[in-house]
Amino acid sequence: MKHDTRPLTTAEIAALALSLAHLGAGPQAVTARRGLQHALEHLELDDDVITTTLTTLTEPLPLEVASRARLMADAITSRLMIRLHYRDASGTVTSRDVEPVTCLVHREYWYLVGVCRMRRAIRAFRFDRIIAVEPTLTPSRPHLADRFLPFQRRRRSRAA
Repeated sequence: MKHDTRPLTTAEIAALALSLAHLGAGPQAVTARRGLQHALEHLELDDDVITTTLTTLTEPLPLEVASRARLMADAITSRLMIRLHYRDASGTVTSRDVEPVTCLVHREYWYLVGVCRMRRAIRAFRFDRIIAVEPTLTPSRPHLADRFLPFQRRRRSRAA
């Protein structure tokens, strides 16, 4: 049997980490996080941002945040819109209908990335600022996560 020696892609790491995030802190979650840490050991961590991000990926979320993460993950899988009650950096609370695309980690924070219908734009919502998540039965348009990830380089189109 031939083994694939390619490193995990960003999307694969994000999907694994999100799956682990809503497991909580039980015995299976601890074992799964140890497995993810093992899978990430081959990476050369000479960058402080990457090191911090990978540490965040493998730490359990608080129980109430993990519960909200589970609802967001279900909505992504089911391609259903969700309603977020969100407190921004200045403390303003809003309710927003969001088409969730993916979740990611950057440094010490988890984010939900999606299309905010209120702003009519792509937004990243920090998990720790999400007060509540309400599932809906409203279908979400399909979106490719690769086009929505902040912190990734964009390809420039060449003029012909």
